[in-house]
Amino acid sequence: MALTSVQAAWRKQQRAQLLALRSAASTQDRAAWSAFIHAFLIDALDLQAPCVLGLCWPYRQEFDSRPLAARLRARGVRSALPIVREPGLPLVFRHWWPGVAMDKGVYGIPVPRGTDVLLPDVLLVPPVGIDALGYRLGYGGGYFDRTLVALARKPVCIATAFDLSRIDSLEPQAHDVRMDFVVSETGISQCLPDGMRVIDTAQCRLAVQQLLAERANSSDCTLR
Repeated sequence: MALTSVQAAWRKQQRAQLLALRSAASTQDRAAWSAFIHAFLIDALDLQAPCVLGLCWPYRQEFDSRPLAARLRARGVRSALPIVREPGLPLVFRHWWPGVAMDKGVYGIPVPRGTDVLLPDVLLVPPVGIDALGYRLGYGGGYFDRTLVALARKPVCIATAFDLSRIDSLEPQAHDVRMDFVVSETGISQCLPDGMRVIDTAQCRLAVQQLLAERANSSDCTLR
């Protein structure tokens, strides 16, 4: 069901306010927050080959997950970046590694040129906003929600969010897809139907493993 004009206007206003907050944060603060997120993820995502990590090229002061991808790539974990084919269609994820030929995609974001299409086992999604139940506010295109519904197997979805991105409620609609985890500079939360549960990295590692096993009908992804 499409958003009403009132709901769409509210989301647009929230998006603008949250982007302004993120942009106003100092470079030093964002770097410090990102370092904490990176450290949490390194400990919680002890992935190994043949896992595929989906990530996003950093945009508008988002958390940059490429250093994490580099660490995991040393263990044989492949990285994949999303590509917008056409408005209204789900994203596809193409194999990416440093040095691969790139094109300029939507919003001017670099995308791999003609590499293999991969299905992520774990997907890092940087939100503009994240609410108390784990629903994310994006840039307004609906690409990730549309894609997660269309995929043959839902990846383990982790929102990488600075705490300034938090909102009370997105007032989620039927098309909104809840994240599995939220990782911010202050810790990790598992997103459950009745709200967030704060967990440590060991608990997160176990919960990720359980979700991968539950969704493993077409995946050989394992953890160390």
